[in-house]
Amino acid sequence: MVRDPSRKVGIKDIAEAADVAVSTVSHVLNGTAPISAEVRERVLNAANTLGYLARRRDKAAIAVLRSVLLVVPSDTLPHNEHNLFSWTLLSALTRECERRAIRVVAMEIDHPRVSGAEVVDRARSEEVDGILLLNDDGPELLHDIAAAQIPAVLMNGEDHEMQIDSVTPGNRFGARYATNWLIGQGHRNILHLTWEGRSTIRRRRDGFLDAFRVNGLPLDGAHVHLAEGYLPELGAAAIQQWLETHDGLGGITAIFCAADNLALGIMPALNRAGIRMPQDVSIVGFDGVALGEFTSPSLTTVTVPLEHMGPSALHLLERRIINTALNPPAHRLELGCRLTIRGSVRTIG
Repeated sequence: MVRDPSRKVGIKDIAEAADVAVSTVSHVLNGTAPISAEVRERVLNAANTLGYLARRRDKAAIAVLRSVLLVVPSDTLPHNEHNLFSWTLLSALTRECERRAIRVVAMEIDHPRVSGAEVVDRARSEEVDGILLLNDDGPELLHDIAAAQIPAVLMNGEDHEMQIDSVTPGNRFGARYATNWLIGQGHRNILHLTWEGRSTIRRRRDGFLDAFRVNGLPLDGAHVHLAEGYLPELGAAAIQQWLETHDGLGGITAIFCAADNLALGIMPALNRAGIRMPQDVSIVGFDGVALGEFTSPSLTTVTVPLEHMGPSALHLLERRIINTALNPPAHRLELGCRLTIRGSVRTIG
């Protein structure tokens, strides 16, 4: 029997495709009875193939989540070559909200500086269903939002008191993976160029050191050098200071930058000093959103799944709204990063 493509798929269609009873499909989709793994997989595969799961998810999203207050630092709003991380994340989030007809109310949090109470007041006056907070993970701000019991998700930040839901890249694991890969290429003296940023940046430093420990390498080969910030010119100044202090590279064979912006700053600075890349020193970045593929050499980097962070935050917000009565614990979601290998690294030995 051929199904009319214009007719909406129902659980009877799924039951027929999976060769199970309608009641079994209902139990699998709603989690109302224990079903064997083999039958459950068969039902879900059929529901997914027929497009039922996507339609059910979208319908639920529109019904549950109609409006959000998007709280952002001022420097994330203008589109420029130095804030591509936040801008890319926000662009993907905005597109997803437009697709799902979710109203977005934007609020700058540091121009001038606003309190958590002001954020809560704005959320209530706008009658939004939830709050999305980008980057700012100050404990007082998070405490005020959590105390208001308005569903909220922190994007690209860490709530150390575990009061609200959050979604962030796997910064520590991504840095460990990249450093472990460099070690696998023969590098034993590696410089981690970073800055005293928020906890998300410190996690990248943690992962860098983790890789040395797990490989049984002495930490005196793991050098941490601080720039004054993440902008390229600050990276250039920091590497210039390193070169002057150590009369050159000082034995390092690779530099792992905590952000692509730093890598974009140090590469021309190294060129001016007559240091070749990757022949004399290898370079790895982190973020994957700067113009690393157009540098010379092209930049190897840890690529963050920015296109997925916004939709993941919306999903967490929906789950929080649906399960409010249960008062579940805060969820922390880390998204996996991947290593994009280009021409800025050479193998030693």
